[in-house]
Amino acid sequence: QIQLVESGGGLVQPGGSLRLSCAASGLDLDYYAVAWFRQSPGSEREGVSCLSSNGGRTRYADFVKGRFTITKDNAKNTVYLQMNSLKVEDTGVYYCAVAWSGSGSGWTPILETEFYTWGQGTQVTVSS
Repeated sequence: QIQLVESGGGLVQPGGSLRLSCAASGLDLDYYAVAWFRQSPGSEREGVSCLSSNGGRTRYADFVKGRFTITKDNAKNTVYLQMNSLKVEDTGVYYCAVAWSGSGSGWTPILETEFYTWGQGTQVTVSS
């Protein structure tokens, strides 16, 4: 059974940091591009960051560039999103998702429709 499980969310003050994890089971992340999306209250889901299956290419939304970093631990089959300098507007539910790309690919998909397996999400609240 293919499953993505996010964790690491919580309540943090503005300027603080969190590290989100996305643990994959039933699939090998070596064959998938992985992305983080988020959905804030009253807003549509939006892409945050994407990492290619070969780990060599990343993509970040302008609103997180320089603050967030996406990485992958192949041994743990887990992807991380390190979030620094958090802002109130970063509040939302964060989801990870995967898109098949094959091993060794540098593809970093953009469209939400290209991702077909999603986690259940983890809540991030940035508030003083």
